[in-house]
Amino acid sequence: MSQLFSPLQLGGLTLSNRITVSPMCQYSAQDGLFSTWHLQHLSSLAMSGAALVMIEATNVSADGRICEGCTGLWSDEHGLSLADVLAGARKVAGNVNFGIQIGHAGRKGPTQIPWQGGKPLAPDQAWEAMAPSPIPLAEGWATPKEMTLADIAQFKLDCIAATRRALAAGVQVIELHAAHGYLLHQFMSPLTNRRNDQYGGSRENRMRLPLEVIAELRTIVPSTHALGARITATDWMPDGIQEADCAVFARELEALGTDYVCVTSGGLILTAPIKIAPGYQVAFASAVKKVVSKMAVRCVGLIAEPLQAEQVISSGQADRVARARAVLDDPRWGWHAAEKLGVKVDLPPQYARAHHSLWPGAKLVRP
Repeated sequence: MSQLFSPLQLGGLTLSNRITVSPMCQYSAQDGLFSTWHLQHLSSLAMSGAALVMIEATNVSADGRICEGCTGLWSDEHGLSLADVLAGARKVAGNVNFGIQIGHAGRKGPTQIPWQGGKPLAPDQAWEAMAPSPIPLAEGWATPKEMTLADIAQFKLDCIAATRRALAAGVQVIELHAAHGYLLHQFMSPLTNRRNDQYGGSRENRMRLPLEVIAELRTIVPSTHALGARITATDWMPDGIQEADCAVFARELEALGTDYVCVTSGGLILTAPIKIAPGYQVAFASAVKKVVSKMAVRCVGLIAEPLQAEQVISSGQADRVARARAVLDDPRWGWHAAEKLGVKVDLPPQYARAHHSLWPGAKLVRP
């Protein structure tokens, strides 16, 4: 029996398989509002064969965006736009669950939309970036404002409000983004946090803000849903976050009742020497899985082949695998993985004739 296609209890949800579509920014919002593009995007991902589809990183405040195309949940209008998109996507989703990642860019914004250059916005176009310490991302980037205690308190309130709006819109999984170099990651890393108050200095202090946010969210995400966090295993820099720090953070998250973590790495320092290879982050997830007992662990990073994904799950290295750009390339990857692993899955009747048992061409495109 395939372990990749075995069910998993995630908080109050029962997922039909271990495949997740990672959150992927589409940079196609207008003033933070979800759009027709998001409707077709999520509808397509809902038919990927994954049991859980994560909606892109969505900002809790307007000044927390990476760029003008980022989605947001900083007003009720934004929540309604998400609800409209989810209602449409669910018409084709079957038993797929939808989650959303919430966060704040910190010093990684504001920029141009990636396909318009991705460079920092000109001063007359930009909003003020905030970060734990006034350290720019790189040469040519603006120096962010050091967040005051009042700014930190407002950020926590924004996270709570955004979560409430996401839940009201029909989202079933809330994921706090504390990785990839964004605001909460910036608080956690000694490379970007030089504060001398209760949010800086020791590892305990640097973890304080994300743990405070998770504790607040745990009180409002119902037991019928799931609460998770995306965390970093390493900054790939000698003086940055290391795997031992990640292990401590994971245990603290578990103690607060977090249902799962997604273990990733990098994104904080643009020049970090990341060693990319197939499954290059699986070992990070495996190390976290060894130090937690109840919390599920998701891995991500060049997990491209069904047999590779199956091995990750069957060997106990992780509880779930996530795929991002690979699903954009092959929007039916889950169906094809099931075929490869000899698992029968239900396809929408409109597409069932494309199954390998009914379409002779399947052997030509997937020999």
